[in-house]
Amino acid sequence: MKKLISVFTIMAVLLLSACGLNGGGGSTEQATSDSGKSESNGGKKTLEFWHIDPGEKEAVYEEAVARFEEKHPDVDVKVLRIPNDAYKQKLSVAMSGNDAPDVFHSWGGGWLKNFVDQGKVYDITDATDKSHFNELALNNATYDGKVYGMPLSLTIDVIFYNKELFEKFGLEAPKTYDELLNVIDTLKENEVVPIALANQTKWPGAYIFMNFASRIAGPELFDSAFKRQGRGFDDPDYVQAGKYIQELVERDAFNPGFNGVPYDEGQGRQLLYSGKAAMMDMSLSFLNNVREEAPEFEEKMDFFLFPTVPGGKGDQTHVGANTGPVWSVAQNSENPDLATELVKELTSTETAQNYTDRTGSLAAVKDVVPADEFTKRFYDVLQQATHLQMPYDQTLPPELAELHKDTTQAIFGLDMTPEEAAKKMEAKAKEVLE
Repeated sequence: MKKLISVFTIMAVLLLSACGLNGGGGSTEQATSDSGKSESNGGKKTLEFWHIDPGEKEAVYEEAVARFEEKHPDVDVKVLRIPNDAYKQKLSVAMSGNDAPDVFHSWGGGWLKNFVDQGKVYDITDATDKSHFNELALNNATYDGKVYGMPLSLTIDVIFYNKELFEKFGLEAPKTYDELLNVIDTLKENEVVPIALANQTKWPGAYIFMNFASRIAGPELFDSAFKRQGRGFDDPDYVQAGKYIQELVERDAFNPGFNGVPYDEGQGRQLLYSGKAAMMDMSLSFLNNVREEAPEFEEKMDFFLFPTVPGGKGDQTHVGANTGPVWSVAQNSENPDLATELVKELTSTETAQNYTDRTGSLAAVKDVVPADEFTKRFYDVLQQATHLQMPYDQTLPPELAELHKDTTQAIFGLDMTPEEAAKKMEAKAKEVLE
């Protein structure tokens, strides 16, 4: 009988311990309220913080959290990292249930605005020193003059390549589309995949579509279509962007089965690391991946800007860019002032300098110049840029953004003509934007 009582006691302790681990990551010191938010039983307040970044980026965030906790000894921050591809759905579910973490990762743009419009994001305008940030980056989380997120990073989109392979086959970084086609044909002749693409989650291919549209028509095309100022998403230049993509697909420019390859798992990157592929269109996160996954590859790596196209109005000073992480506070936070202070620590000059120096990324915080020579080259590109185009899927309202990714993936898969994709996009834009 005593043994049975002991067993029941142990089971009860285990169950109580498990109950403390729900939400954004609690501990046995915390109970859970009816709303699902953590409450302190030991005199400390709890903040939940969600992000998506592994490796050195995560280490930088954790150090910022430690500094915050040192300044606020009455606060525990519970950190949860969620893989990128699963993050949006998990946060959307938490938002809909009013159980969002106090501080969360976003990319600004239309994706964050959707939550703002639902009243799910806390207004941090009064706590924001606008002079601390790159103006464009901060604008991407500002709606109707109110700030709903502070950006830590501003990244750009380039084409990374294996310079060892290029030298082996007598190739140079292409500046024009015709030069790119020559590179692709030469690599194919030598049984090297020209461009690695992991497009299961659709956004990597959307980068390429966006770049073609920018090179064909310049920055005005998207602005006009998005703001409904004359041109639409069925514009002939958008159709032409799709045609360029399908020309590359039919030329076997990409790895087989690319539409079924997930990005986060690293299969596409491994093609570059192993020398089986030569190029990848990607944000600066790729450099951080290299340093975490295959540091020896950095010696072989270089980059170039997306090539120009014949007769195009866009040029290489028009650069694809993205903000992220942008740190925001949930409206349902029980401690919004403390959560805002955590956001400020996560975007402090110290955090930003650590972030850029240790992860190969650019900061959205002013006067933070990379010490790393490779990253400094990206910084120089940013300084010379005349226009920064944020990704369509982060700028458009979610319903239209998802259709953009769906139709672009279908273009890559040759499952839809560029004309069909453009018509679908314009029809949805009239429904959503007008």
